[in-house]
Amino acid sequence: MHDKLFIDGRWCAPATPATLPVINPATEERLADVAAGGREDVELAVAAARRAFATWRKTAGAQRAAYLRAIANAIRHREEELAALSSLNNGKPLAEALIDISDAIATYDYYATLAERLDERQNTPVQLAATGFTSTTRLEPAGVVALIVPWNFPFVTTAWKVAPALAAGCTIVLKPSEITPLVELELGAIALEVGLPAGVLNIVNGTGAEVGSVLCEHPGIDKISFTGSNRVGEQVMRTAAARIKTVSLELGGKSPMIVFDDASVDQAVEWILGGIFYNCGQMCSATSRLLVQQGIAPLLIERLKSATESLKIGDAMGPLTSAAQLRTVLRHIDQGIAEGLTLLTGGKRAAGFNRGYFVEPTIFVEVPTSSALWRDEIFGPVLCVRTFTSEEEAIALANDSDFGLAAGIITADPARAERVANALDAGHIWINSLQVVFPETSWGGFKRSGIGRELGPWGLDAYLEVKHVTRPS
Repeated sequence: MHDKLFIDGRWCAPATPATLPVINPATEERLADVAAGGREDVELAVAAARRAFATWRKTAGAQRAAYLRAIANAIRHREEELAALSSLNNGKPLAEALIDISDAIATYDYYATLAERLDERQNTPVQLAATGFTSTTRLEPAGVVALIVPWNFPFVTTAWKVAPALAAGCTIVLKPSEITPLVELELGAIALEVGLPAGVLNIVNGTGAEVGSVLCEHPGIDKISFTGSNRVGEQVMRTAAARIKTVSLELGGKSPMIVFDDASVDQAVEWILGGIFYNCGQMCSATSRLLVQQGIAPLLIERLKSATESLKIGDAMGPLTSAAQLRTVLRHIDQGIAEGLTLLTGGKRAAGFNRGYFVEPTIFVEVPTSSALWRDEIFGPVLCVRTFTSEEEAIALANDSDFGLAAGIITADPARAERVANALDAGHIWINSLQVVFPETSWGGFKRSGIGRELGPWGLDAYLEVKHVTRPS
């Protein structure tokens, strides 16, 4: 099926015979060539989704829930196979890929439950101050939605969009990343397996220029949900503005991790490593700015250096996902060295690998807040460290950013943890924890980190329109 697109419930050849190479980032070998769609294929997919919407929107929430649970079960039965495929294409260690697939299962199950409850929310009475009228609330699906997903968390970020869109009664045209399309294509096979009606889910591979931009400007698309870079997110927003389309954007981050003097050094090191080196740092939520209180800083930085240099590259940390991302990360590192920043450890391609996009986990210390490394998203295993003296200074440094996606706080003082969490400008904050994300909690950020929220009931609401019906009593 790699040479096909999934449109209107079947695998079909693209309008033109173009293909995209899919590369194994650990070996730089070609895994497959997948069909590359274009404008004609988008037209077919949108037309199929529009036809299917006329019926799908009328299905009961319980019926849509049954499909979502069937999808979750189909993934569950193929969990190890899908994780292995994701690991092969994305480069992340198998253990991390298994977490992704588990998260996807949980997401489909969660939105099945919300779909079942959706019918109960219909025709809810509105309390009016005026007399002589009654009003009720209805929730209608947003329509045909374009879902454009990234390469750093294949399958799981797709679930964050597909599951609530289906639960709401929307039909979908999904554009996977051209870098990691293999596991996303399996969703088409799963749709066939569970008998999802034709046209409800369509999958069109292709580049951003050939598929993504065409979807964003298409008059048959009612809503766009995009996860990716700020540069592309700005283009999506500009294009959507021409037709006043609804957009959800999950974009970049430059998230802080704040460590206070009373923290356990060993525990702090574990959480810091997870926050920046998980998925080789290719996370919009990566806590890439480390703020350490001065009293604990010497010991913590010493332990952090030792622990970082003990990471087994290729096992604990995989390669970057593409050659382009490797070039980007190395360019940032070289820029830091050229600025005269203090390189604590790392700073180059990893030794011992004849091929693959492996890079050493890298730490710079006492990085000025004016440095591009401190301010710009790198999307790789590069940590910048600064010290602070007071709680107020830590909050000010943490909030001094164009982004506001996530943050971490490490302290033994619960009251201080709550104070700081309340003061931070970020969409998700972890206290004394790794970055665990649950389908019941929201995902999204402040400032340039995006517009809207995914996951939780907010993720479902993003695919619903509110309608009120008012009548004389």
